[in-house]
Amino acid sequence: MTDMIVSLPPVSEMMRDAGLEPKKQFGQNFLFDLNLTGRIARSVPDIKNTTVIEVGPGPAGLTRALLMAGAKKVIAIEKDKTTQPILSQIVDASNGRLSVIYGDALDVDFSSLDIKEYALCSNLPYNVGTELLIQWLHIVAQNKTPKIKSMTLMFQREVADRIVANVGDKQYGRLSVLTALVADAKILFGVPNTAFVPQPKVQSAVVQIIPNYDKIKKLGDISRVENLTAKLFSSRRKMIRGILRDIDWNLFGLTGTERAENLYPEKFLEIAKKVLI
Repeated sequence: MTDMIVSLPPVSEMMRDAGLEPKKQFGQNFLFDLNLTGRIARSVPDIKNTTVIEVGPGPAGLTRALLMAGAKKVIAIEKDKTTQPILSQIVDASNGRLSVIYGDALDVDFSSLDIKEYALCSNLPYNVGTELLIQWLHIVAQNKTPKIKSMTLMFQREVADRIVANVGDKQYGRLSVLTALVADAKILFGVPNTAFVPQPKVQSAVVQIIPNYDKIKKLGDISRVENLTAKLFSSRRKMIRGILRDIDWNLFGLTGTERAENLYPEKFLEIAKKVLI
């Protein structure tokens, strides 16, 4: 099944033939390292029984790795239509396992896809990675169909640290709280900037986020938590009573002298359910 994928020319050669260059406006930093793309693809849980959605495949280095790792199906979402000459060759070699949607992933209605569940696996464009993650956390929180089984995603290391941070950590913030309330997250491994073309100034890391539907049952509207965290972490060094002045913090077992970084995700949820921001 993977023989036709293996026989394709190297990614760099296909890029040269297509006249494709990374585009700064799309936040593109391409991966050519087969060992690295293979390691990312093999990290997707139960990949052989899973439809994988990849955002920003570019010249399809990770796409090829997902197919070679045995993904049941891959749906690639690509904004840059100049990648079409390359992606069309991968589609032809995929034995029907790859389809491509050309458009902005932020605008794609995932609920319209004819699948019951899917995993996300992407080397996310730096300029939209956080926005996409928040959108996907909302999908998880709403328990929408098709369901997200897992997310195996590349972020800037700074963003990755924020996603997995615990209360009291200097990286702890809005992303930490929102992720912790709907999922279990961990950093799988770091990725040096030398692995990318062009080489970015920052380091990266692969984060795995597994939705926790037991947590979601207790959640309610994640938008209220998102609004609360945005408000409190916007002035993270201030005491919470100095940011939201009209709240009786005693009702939540607090004095009001705490800072946002001192509040556990469950406390944000408790407050958000009773306080409209």
